Amino acid sequence: MYYPRFIDSYLSEWASRETHKPLLLRGARQVGKSTAVRHLAESFESYVEINFEKQASYIPLFQVKDIDVLKIVSQISAMAGKRITPGKTLLFLDEVQACPEAIMSLWFFKEDLPDLHVVAAGSLLEFALEDLPSFGVGRIHSMFVFPMTFDEFLTANGEQLLMEARNASSSFQSLPQPLYEKLVGLLRTYMLVGGMPEAVAKWVETHDYLACQEVQDDIVVTYEDDFPKYRKKIDPTLLRLTMRSVAVQVTKKFVCSAVGGNYKAAEVKKALDMLAKAGIVIPVTHTDANGLPLGSEADKSYQKMLLLDTGLTLRLLNMTTGDISELTEQILTSSVTDLVNKGPMAEMLAGLELLHYRTPNIRHEMYYWQRQAKNSQAEVDYISSYRQTVLPIEVKAEIQGGMKSLWLFMREKKLTNAIRCSLENFGAFDYEDKEEEGAVRHVQICPLYAISQIDSLLKTFRWE
Repeated sequence: MYYPRFIDSYLSEWASRETHKPLLLRGARQVGKSTAVRHLAESFESYVEINFEKQASYIPLFQVKDIDVLKIVSQISAMAGKRITPGKTLLFLDEVQACPEAIMSLWFFKEDLPDLHVVAAGSLLEFALEDLPSFGVGRIHSMFVFPMTFDEFLTANGEQLLMEARNASSSFQSLPQPLYEKLVGLLRTYMLVGGMPEAVAKWVETHDYLACQEVQDDIVVTYEDDFPKYRKKIDPTLLRLTMRSVAVQVTKKFVCSAVGGNYKAAEVKKALDMLAKAGIVIPVTHTDANGLPLGSEADKSYQKMLLLDTGLTLRLLNMTTGDISELTEQILTSSVTDLVNKGPMAEMLAGLELLHYRTPNIRHEMYYWQRQAKNSQAEVDYISSYRQTVLPIEVKAEIQGGMKSLWLFMREKKLTNAIRCSLENFGAFDYEDKEEEGAVRHVQICPLYAISQIDSLLKTFRWE
């Protein structure tokens, strides 16, 4: 069964354009790229799929001195036994990293067969693209695919009516208590199951956490089995240790020496870069955030690391520490305040949700702020932007007085608007800053179960 995905509308829009570039789907292994393309294929008269890892016999068709896509398509059609007709057929080149020449051919599809809908996807694509520095500039369109969001998880579990009720709520109209409690309960489940499509499908089928953990363990093993492919200069053991260390250090400033194995910091940073390129690790970089763009004041020597999925993070923690029963119990049973303020999972989930609801058409960078003064503990979890203004986003469950870092940041940067992500109901409040005469800070509460609605909430701010 296919569960609707956030990427679907973007794929449909691409397919409906009168002029379209060949499409390259990028993202970590097993996040649902191929399944989304097969779903898109249902809107075409015919569909041809080539998997270069499973069907290596197609590779020589592309390994020619002079690329002639008309000839290549004719040969594919003959081998597949299906007619490929521009405007009617979707051609899917899967695991395309196994055939770099096929990646290069996308350029010529745009030039010589502009009416044919061609999608390419694969794992570890970023490494293949690095070896093709002039690849398809201006002739290829990329989309980035991530694990399933909380909204996609709700849809898979048949909770569309609950989503509609949530989406109708706002800072001026909170959710009824029974619906609020149901959403919090489902979010707890989502933290444990995560958003890997196979794990979500297993949950929908069985409602068995242990069955989902088996799926997650298999995915982790698959990632680690890929490590020898991360070019031959990177030690697979270092990649494995680094990935597991990210799980342990998640949402904290990453410390290279904590990886272990007596590896040098430069080696660990290279491993982190490789994992980020593979889509497994998401860096969150410190920025001074005095203005936009945020990247102009970024400092990569201060980075936090997120893993692509909360469920996989828990499995990696279990593989590393041997027991996560206490953390699992906390997620399932602790008060909403403790769930947000104790442990990294709520902050990590907030960051992933903030990333996953952004347009998939570009690669997005993530930022946070930490005061660099000696012995300072001030930190704002995420820094974003809205209407050409810096937007701080704090993940907190405490009342107003527990947000000293946010008030300090807003005072220093002369900001009036902020978001608090928590497990509260919808709401908003103003804070009179006694340190700055006449200053009032406006804070919208965006519940962790409603991050997809953050743009709607931001529209209620007064932006000067």
